[in-house]
Amino acid sequence: MIRIPPPLQALTCAALAWGIHHSAAFLPQPTVAQQWLFAVPHWLIGLLALLGLAIDLFAVWHFHRAATTVNPLYPERASTLVTHGIYRYSRNPMYVGLTLLLLAWCLWLGNLISLLTVALFVWVVTRLQIVPEERILAQRFGDEFRRYQQQVRRWL
Repeated sequence: MIRIPPPLQALTCAALAWGIHHSAAFLPQPTVAQQWLFAVPHWLIGLLALLGLAIDLFAVWHFHRAATTVNPLYPERASTLVTHGIYRYSRNPMYVGLTLLLLAWCLWLGNLISLLTVALFVWVVTRLQIVPEERILAQRFGDEFRRYQQQVRRWL
């Protein structure tokens, strides 16, 4: 398992989005109509960012409440399988929250091409973090985790 913290993966994608935004002079420019369609109100972007932050904080709170590790680098140290609260709707709400924060950042930048970094983050965190994490949790918690996998989606 490659051990790169998902928040660092999200920050890397955010930096890449920023780089794309600032090198936009070298990229094909959207038409005025496309720019108008992509104009997202700042209050909506702020709401999206707050939602992502709230989901992250709520997910971490559930882990602390269950007295299990929140460190994504060592899923084998999990002492409890958290399946209640926000974890009834997503097996990975912390990553959902990070994705919403990254999406808000890309919308704030206002560059359509930067949205590709959101898809990149989802792909990278799924391959480098979630899939290996799920293998470890299946070994650690057995049938309890497999039932949870059948009942709750990986993302949403």
